Amino acid sequence: MIANVISADGTSIGFWHNGRGQPILFVHGAVADHKSWAALAPRFEPDFAVYALDRRGRGLSGDALDYDLSREAQDVAAVIATIGQPVCLFGHSFGGLCCLEVTLLTDQVSRLILYEPAVPTGTLSAPTAVMTLIAALVEQDELDAAMTMFCRKVAQMSEDELARYRRSPLWAERLPLATTIAREVATEQTYHFDAARFAGLTMPTLLLLGSDSPQVYREGVEIVATALPHSEVVQLPGQQHIAHHTAPDLLVKAVMDFLARL
Repeated sequence: MIANVISADGTSIGFWHNGRGQPILFVHGAVADHKSWAALAPRFEPDFAVYALDRRGRGLSGDALDYDLSREAQDVAAVIATIGQPVCLFGHSFGGLCCLEVTLLTDQVSRLILYEPAVPTGTLSAPTAVMTLIAALVEQDELDAAMTMFCRKVAQMSEDELARYRRSPLWAERLPLATTIAREVATEQTYHFDAARFAGLTMPTLLLLGSDSPQVYREGVEIVATALPHSEVVQLPGQQHIAHHTAPDLLVKAVMDFLARL
């Protein structure tokens, strides 16, 4: 079922939902949409009411001229308010950063799952020259080249991981979303993670990390784990940044094991 909600700044945010039970809300990362969770959602639907939103600027959702991370957090909070009960919130990469901010806007997050959240580590996720080139490729409508460069230079995918991603049906659908790369990378590079803001969080938190992920993701998970008093880190063996595409069964098991213990 498809629905929408109006966020705080008047932007329409679309979301998909199915299944019954305790709500779990998925928030996708960069150059993605709710279809990121296509391999995971059916595995949760027997036991959960599954929700997956389209972040602003793509898919079912609208956009606004002014962009700010706080608006993204308000979007997610608006969906949670529509759900009307505490949710398990699952954020991937940049979506994980959005979810962290959401926990400061609502008390309706009962459990938090973050898969390699895009928390700044002190190292730029992409050199200025790389972002300039990506922006030029987008301007020239060379979206395939822009996406490929983003995956290699910003997301730091391995060649094998990138090749598998390019072969998936999602690749062609993702190309128009290359226009959102610059604003999200800029946000990552200017965002300041203040651990003190999150010290009061009490919900159980699962931090997922690919065992083969680049060091920048490992450092980001470590920063968040240190800040959140009720968190645990689980590694996904043999995986990197997109296990929801490359090893969905493994990812689902890690999440289900976490939820079953609570």
